[in-house]
Amino acid sequence: MKTASQLDRQKSLVQWVSQATGISTVGVKIRLRGNDLHILCEGTECPRRWRTLSDLLQAIQQTDLDVLTNSEQTSIYQVLVYGRKKGEIRPQWCHRVYLNQLDRHLEQVNQALLEDKKKSQVPGGALIISNESLAKQGHPDAIARYLSETLSRLGVAVQVKVKPQHPTQTSSLEEHRLWIFCQSGYSPDPSLLAEPIAQKLRYLKLSGYQDAVIVSQVNGETTPDWLLRVDLTPPEVMLKEWARWGDVQAIARLLTELLSELKVAVQASLQESTLHIFCTPSSDPLEIAPAPDKHLCLQAIAEQLDIIAPQGIKAATVYGQKTADKQPAWIDWLTLPAAQNPAQSPSALELATAGDEPAVHFLLERLLNPDLDWRLKTGGIRVVPLIKGDLLHIMCDAPVCPARKKVANKVVQLIRQLKLPGVLGVRVYGRRAGNKEPAWHHGQDFVRRQRLVPEATPEFAAAAIYIKDLVPSQTNEPILRPELTTEEVQTFITEVARDWVTTATAKVKKLLLQTQFFTEIDQPTEYNPEAQGIKVALVWGTLGLLLTMQTDWVLGQIITRTIPNPPSQVVSAVTPSSPANQKTSPKLGANQNQRTAFFANTNKTKPNQGKSSVFNASGFTQSEDTETESLEAAPLKEKATATAILLAARSQMPSFNARQLDEQIALYKQRLAKTGTPPHVLIIGSSRALRGVDPAALSQALATQGYPKIDVFNFGINGATAQVVDFIIRRVLEPSELPKLIVWADGSRAFNSGRKDITFAAIAASAGYKQALQKAIATGTTDELLKDPANSSSEQKAKTQKPELSSYQLANQWLNQAVAAVSASYSNRDRIKELLQKQLNSLPLMSDRIHVSTSSIKLSNDAPEEETSQQSVDFDGFLPLSIRFHPTRYYQKHPKVTGNYDNDYQSFKVEGEQDTAFQALLQFTQTRKISLVFVNMPLTADYLDPVRQKYEQEFQQYMLQMSNNPNFIYRDISKLWTKVNDYFSDPSHLNRYGAYEVSKKLAHDPMIPWTAK
Repeated sequence: MKTASQLDRQKSLVQWVSQATGISTVGVKIRLRGNDLHILCEGTECPRRWRTLSDLLQAIQQTDLDVLTNSEQTSIYQVLVYGRKKGEIRPQWCHRVYLNQLDRHLEQVNQALLEDKKKSQVPGGALIISNESLAKQGHPDAIARYLSETLSRLGVAVQVKVKPQHPTQTSSLEEHRLWIFCQSGYSPDPSLLAEPIAQKLRYLKLSGYQDAVIVSQVNGETTPDWLLRVDLTPPEVMLKEWARWGDVQAIARLLTELLSELKVAVQASLQESTLHIFCTPSSDPLEIAPAPDKHLCLQAIAEQLDIIAPQGIKAATVYGQKTADKQPAWIDWLTLPAAQNPAQSPSALELATAGDEPAVHFLLERLLNPDLDWRLKTGGIRVVPLIKGDLLHIMCDAPVCPARKKVANKVVQLIRQLKLPGVLGVRVYGRRAGNKEPAWHHGQDFVRRQRLVPEATPEFAAAAIYIKDLVPSQTNEPILRPELTTEEVQTFITEVARDWVTTATAKVKKLLLQTQFFTEIDQPTEYNPEAQGIKVALVWGTLGLLLTMQTDWVLGQIITRTIPNPPSQVVSAVTPSSPANQKTSPKLGANQNQRTAFFANTNKTKPNQGKSSVFNASGFTQSEDTETESLEAAPLKEKATATAILLAARSQMPSFNARQLDEQIALYKQRLAKTGTPPHVLIIGSSRALRGVDPAALSQALATQGYPKIDVFNFGINGATAQVVDFIIRRVLEPSELPKLIVWADGSRAFNSGRKDITFAAIAASAGYKQALQKAIATGTTDELLKDPANSSSEQKAKTQKPELSSYQLANQWLNQAVAAVSASYSNRDRIKELLQKQLNSLPLMSDRIHVSTSSIKLSNDAPEEETSQQSVDFDGFLPLSIRFHPTRYYQKHPKVTGNYDNDYQSFKVEGEQDTAFQALLQFTQTRKISLVFVNMPLTADYLDPVRQKYEQEFQQYMLQMSNNPNFIYRDISKLWTKVNDYFSDPSHLNRYGAYEVSKKLAHDPMIPWTAK
């Protein structure tokens, strides 16, 4: 949906084109995409191509197109003009205009008008230099225009800058880095843009550039959405690097390019230490051509092989063949440098086996880049090996993150075969070029080792807690290319923003001057007389006043005709038991209350005749969840809700304004009283933990893993956030009541600091919270997470006190009172707003998205609370649900809410109060030597829409950073069963069958220290 500013911008552009070409505004259509301006001209007859272009180009010469766009729009690089007849779908002609070559375009058009023989012919095309030719010269503006030809179709604007780079260990020459800033109204998928951009940049064969960094940013954002680095090493340099190590394909490619002027194609093969080179004519294979000239071929090949000096290749046999002739026309032999130099005699494989790191590096790159053409076009997969101790760490990155299945096993198998001395294990990482953190990691040990945490085989189980020490750092380890730093990216974005602000300021200034309401301070009087400004102000002020009066009169007429006057007595719509209702409606007594209750009960007992019967043919009630397939789950246990309610009522502990929290505390205290010790494992979190981890199933699965008699309790609370979990662990439970292992089962929404934490706000207003506050003050352990609600409310009242009115505000109040005295609609403004809301809600496109209410409405895909409130937890605190999620049935009863409208993800950000609570909890568990495991619980594909997936990725990065803390382990199983709906009760919650499977998976997870003491 276009905004008002976009519509105004298009309107001004349409008027400008219409005035320039003489075509009616009805026949002009405009579209701005990236750095391209598309103009469609149509009429009853197709507009003449060269006449239309001539008029348009002359107008462009006299107009700054950037002024006609908004201040946020980047510069326009090119204009695409189309012409078609009305009613036709495809244009009859199209012409691309490069704004940096307007003079050449005008010359071309004028020449066409003079000749005017063939309208479809494009005369003088040689006058126009393509953006590609200009970009190959290395100029930043030309590169930006060249890239915009592709990216503008996707609505992405481009700006290019060049920055010098300091000499690296691999190059003593000063090189440059190409910075490409992409801005758009959405976040393009980097996996879709990475390889096309890399191919277009590498196709230019730019010299003097080390690499290119693409920074993608959404309009209005201050931080980049993603980064991408493209290796700009020239293809010739890449070929020579591999040819130096004796790569046959690279040698053949270099020799083919060398002999291309002689029209000779080269093929090569290696047998032992001898290279066989076949020279054939590169003409049409169907034509019989003579064999290449022997003397010229031998001289060129010998010189090139002496320069390359391929490793491990001692001799070369060169053959000259005719086309389609099996027997060579001539043959000769060459001796290569490796035959005389002992250091060049061993092959790359022999050197790698002996532990030569450069040779290992080459073999790894060659293994992961089997397609030489693909590597030369995109840069391929870059490999960064690093040996630390007895482990070989290998980072693999590419424009698109290498697939783990295609990379990890190959690397491990090669390192195992090499049997490198002193290397007892390998760790492989994968990431997209430009990222610092790996997207995946894999590893295998060649001997058994004693580790601090259990490690799965062959999967590398160590999470990001160890990555900080494994990934090479720019400051202390040599790498092939210097890593991107945050300072570099921020500096570049600041410079681009400064340039765009300057451009935008110039645009706004010119627009303001064109309105004639503003004038430059230093402008001479004769060019902008004061009298003219006063006249313009009077005209526009009079028009505004007339429009205001007319609108007020129309609204007054609508009110008198549409909304009748309210009655003198209005009965308040409150419940009969409220004091307000007793005052306004005294006749509403006990009889009426009884009558209302009677009808309510009757409606509950009578079946609904409008719906199908809830009984089946045998007389038993039907079940929506009757399945032919039986799923495995732990047996249902005795319900404990009634006991919990009774225990909570008898408890001496004050309430926390959360019934479920009070009941779970009561059950937990009773369990402690019976056992005398806290459980070994405490499950905690929101409803995803309450329904998603079965303590009985977990204990049973752990027993099969050699951990018998593990006591587990589920302390899940509906709506629990990081603040709630932190409060329970640090403030509600005593130190002696805490376990040695806490499994926090939840998701990203529990860490959203951008939304209002309703659950914690209710707890903070309770008597139990006040008691915890007093206890913390008495023990001297109070912190910023524990505040007095009374003090907070008083501070808030102090902030909201009415400030002293200024003279301008007093004048504004006087003017409002004067207008209200003569206005026909001012006194009925509330009724006007009510009418507008009703009319807006009646629109078919808005009725599903607009809710008029005095209280906030929570939109969520979760099952309504009334459906689960009838369920009961067992004595382990677990809520078993047998309901199975069927999308068709579920969405017949509940609206399908996307991530855009889910309040759980409103203004999503992890920095804030939830992060502060999480940091406090991490420090507390570390001090108490309590192991904390966070499990990102499974979700369905219906729930994980693109919006929620974006937030999930942000949450993943946050958790990987937090994994550096000791005693904290992060496990992600959110996408484990996205298509297995039978394991879920709704789109984001597991049922008892899914809880059973999750419990088994957690019990088999080697990362979780179940024997923590």
